[in-house]
Amino acid sequence: MLISADVNTALNEQIGHEFAASVQYVAIAAHFDCEGLPQLARHFYRQAVEERDHAMRFVKYIVDADGRVEIPAIPAPRARFASAEDAVQLSLENEMTVTKQINALMDLAIKRNDHITRNFLEWFINEQLEEVSSMDTLLRMIRRAGEKGLLFVESYLAQHRKVHDDAPPVEQES
Repeated sequence: MLISADVNTALNEQIGHEFAASVQYVAIAAHFDCEGLPQLARHFYRQAVEERDHAMRFVKYIVDADGRVEIPAIPAPRARFASAEDAVQLSLENEMTVTKQINALMDLAIKRNDHITRNFLEWFINEQLEEVSSMDTLLRMIRRAGEKGLLFVESYLAQHRKVHDDAPPVEQES
């Protein structure tokens, strides 16, 4: 086994956190879908897929490191939101929590002199900067627009998605 038992346990816990984030994003996306905000819904459905992919990266890493995958139970997501701001604020808080979790994993890998896991976690460290930054920007936009200006946010997301979709593909690690 290339990883220690405590690193294996911590990585399994993170799998649960990533799957929980995915399900929470589905709940947020469904909320926006029901509110007639298709671009916000699409944004959060995509976030849900991304979080699921993060969980699967951890699964694959544990398997490759000859560890044992044990996926923990995940809590039910919050499904009701007072406003768009409330939903996106929860998303930002969750991304901040995930950042702390990834940092704690890195601290553990450093403590164990586990350079393979440190290398693996580098991608997540960089990813969390992007996740927190983009969610913070979205929250600030929603606050600026207010509930009555959400169609401006919808328009921005539609345009941003089009620009993003038209951009050349970025090669990702496997």
